[in-house]
Amino acid sequence: MNTWLSRATHERLVRELAVLTGGPVPDEVAAEFEVPADKDWRESRIARIQELLRDAVVGETPPDDGIAEPGMVLTVRHGSEDETETFLLGVRDGSDSEGITIYSPESPLGRALIGARAGEQRSYTTPRGKELTVTLEGAVPYGPA
Repeated sequence: MNTWLSRATHERLVRELAVLTGGPVPDEVAAEFEVPADKDWRESRIARIQELLRDAVVGETPPDDGIAEPGMVLTVRHGSEDETETFLLGVRDGSDSEGITIYSPESPLGRALIGARAGEQRSYTTPRGKELTVTLEGAVPYGPA
């Protein structure tokens, strides 16, 4: 399965992988990442980054068809709340490099919204077992400012 990544996220993951694997990197790149002493964590993180990069679709703009999918900025309304929330549906890499909240398509909310159109209400279960509803208000392709 392909994974949608913004260009900034892809570049950050490539830099992090170079640091974690001990590759030659400039000092300013090395300083950007903390390399933990925990060998198991480091190996797990390397494997996850390699998996993401192997299946990456980088920065491709999804069709502007209003359908929720990775690479789209979604505006949703939770339950009967008046306020909306806007976020990018994409891979979270642990940074704030996109300047927008990011939800993974693999998260319960992300899975619930995939394929939704404006006005559709979907239900999902949180990791704590709570059943919630969300209505998709709109979906537009992501474009960094």
